[in-house]
Amino acid sequence: FFFVFPSKGTMTLSVKDCQAKLQEKKVDHRNWTGHLSKVHTVAWNNDGTRLASGSLDKTARVWELQTDTKYGNPISHQLSGHTGPVDQLCWDPTNPNQLASASSDKTVRLWDVRSSSSPCIVTINTIGENINISWCPDGNYIAVGNKDDIITVIDARKFKATRIQKFNHEVNEFTWDNSGKYLFMTTELGTIEVFTHELKRLKSIHAHPSNIYCIEFDRSNKYFAVGSADAIVSLFTLPEMICVRTFTKLECPVRTISFSHDSSMITAASEEPLIDISHTQTGEQVHQVHTNAPNNTVAWNPRDYILAYAGDEKDRYSDAGNIRLLRCGGV
Repeated sequence: FFFVFPSKGTMTLSVKDCQAKLQEKKVDHRNWTGHLSKVHTVAWNNDGTRLASGSLDKTARVWELQTDTKYGNPISHQLSGHTGPVDQLCWDPTNPNQLASASSDKTVRLWDVRSSSSPCIVTINTIGENINISWCPDGNYIAVGNKDDIITVIDARKFKATRIQKFNHEVNEFTWDNSGKYLFMTTELGTIEVFTHELKRLKSIHAHPSNIYCIEFDRSNKYFAVGSADAIVSLFTLPEMICVRTFTKLECPVRTISFSHDSSMITAASEEPLIDISHTQTGEQVHQVHTNAPNNTVAWNPRDYILAYAGDEKDRYSDAGNIRLLRCGGV
């Protein structure tokens, strides 16, 4: 099979430019509070105006970035209805107002975040406790994965499953490529598996000697990266799908990765209390963010140098549902 991945031209920053943006005196740190327990996932909508978060407290929340100030939380809206933790969520890539959430309550919910009275558009029942979700770039399909390694492809227009497949090995995070033609899955075998919408396997790449947990494509469509249990992040080129660089600053299994909007920087985090920010093209570390707890999720804004992250923070008596923002110089 021959894969074609048309790339987008973007201007990337040099190592020095990245380091300059991340100088401590130019970085603004924010803390948003609203969840009652730890946050599992954060995701930006396609125009970068809203951040969604999902929590152990069984809710999702949508935060309005333009209302953020130094003096308090931005305006946010709670999305209630799930009866289990919200483990992952994703936005419709074609609609900045539509969100999907995956929960261990064996449902996927679609939300119109503009509605204050009844934001839930539909509840889709699935056959297991959901932990991963990804929306196809054309907006037509949503892939959902559960704890039993069953992948369900849902038609987002008809709200019905078009394909359900059980795998004989552990399937971790997955995502669609930027063309929307292929679904890339990570596995316990250290492989990256490439599938069609119908879940027909096209290609398998043996990338790591141990479990791969996370995957992300950059917006330029030149690279994708995976994070593994061996504490290494590997960078692959497109369309060749060849590993050209590894990032080795972490010491624990990599839980989450994210590219900046211009692909200049790649960010990775693990169960250790720090976040690594490295230069994508050279592999050089440009910054470290020291956190208060192991990290569950990181996400760069798709328009600006704003990094959102969250983890297993605790206050004096219980989990703290904090979301942290790092706003870089020049934002």
